[in-house]
Amino acid sequence: MVNVSTQIADVIVPAVFTPYTQQLTMEKTAIIQSGVAARDDFLDNLLAGGGLTFTVPSWQDIGDPAENVSSDDPNTSSSPNITQTSAEVAVRLSRNSSWSTMRLATALAGADPMQSIASRVSDYWVRRLQRAFVAVANGIFANNALADPTLGRSGAVGINAGYGHQNDLTHDISILNGGVFAAGVTNFSAPAFIDTATLLGDASEDVTAVFMHSIVYSTAQKNNLIDFIPDSEGKVNIPVFLGRRVIVDDGMPNPAGDNSNGAQTASGIYHTWLVGPASFRLGVGSPIVPTEVFRFPDRGNGAGSDILYNRVEWCIHPVGHAYVGSPSYQGGPTNAATANNLAYSGSWVRVFPERKQIKLARLITRES
Repeated sequence: MVNVSTQIADVIVPAVFTPYTQQLTMEKTAIIQSGVAARDDFLDNLLAGGGLTFTVPSWQDIGDPAENVSSDDPNTSSSPNITQTSAEVAVRLSRNSSWSTMRLATALAGADPMQSIASRVSDYWVRRLQRAFVAVANGIFANNALADPTLGRSGAVGINAGYGHQNDLTHDISILNGGVFAAGVTNFSAPAFIDTATLLGDASEDVTAVFMHSIVYSTAQKNNLIDFIPDSEGKVNIPVFLGRRVIVDDGMPNPAGDNSNGAQTASGIYHTWLVGPASFRLGVGSPIVPTEVFRFPDRGNGAGSDILYNRVEWCIHPVGHAYVGSPSYQGGPTNAATANNLAYSGSWVRVFPERKQIKLARLITRES
């Protein structure tokens, strides 16, 4: 009897599937839609080449040195000011996952099987991209919480030395009232948000998005702090707070968070992030073999099984920082908060000299 059942290999065309899945991922992720992670052609091109880390040099602002007072004295000369550079360091993230026929069996019954499977895979990568984004931000805040956040690895100098003052990215109200919950004191509020935005000084208006956990979002809603505006097509109401777009994600640091990306906190403690546009740069590359299907004819007692493999290349770079970790594997760091990985305090160091150049701030609240 001839087997006429549809197999993954019958509907997946890698050359079509890969870019379609990538397009869906970029469309669906709230990170990209919020504008905080700008797609960067420069990083795309770096990912197309070799290397695990990439140095991105940039000129610092000329600053505000005192000007000279002109004179007619021929014996005095002006001394030129020094123009300095910063060296950001980005890191490659090579990730992959696979799915068997059984896990995708229901998708094969769809009117367009490839579209159904691509949708499932892209949804998966959206979640993983956001987890990686959370891990990177956790690493930045963890470094900033160090007694001396200007150092990456112990005693690092040169490109690995940096700037910053302990916790100048963070406003922590969870410690008020002796660290015991008090409504209107330790939980999320408009005054607490404004105080956090003030960490950016006169650049506070550059904050365009707020990332918060659903518990914090619930507090904001109960206090009538959330407004809703329709999207450009009038189909979806977008939540906003004081004119900033709100992104609700339970992957944000919280008591039940995923500790593999440094997202767990003490009981009742939640983190909310204030982020400006293009405060992160996103590069997307293409692995040598992004998508392939392999068939195991002997599995299922001869019925056969297909496995779909999908691979991605990312670079999620926090602007103004350098990755200074040393992962021991070629695929780059994981999301973990362990040594050399994305959420680890010693994996990052700030290389931009001014606090206001870092369009990122954190509010820590106690919600219960």
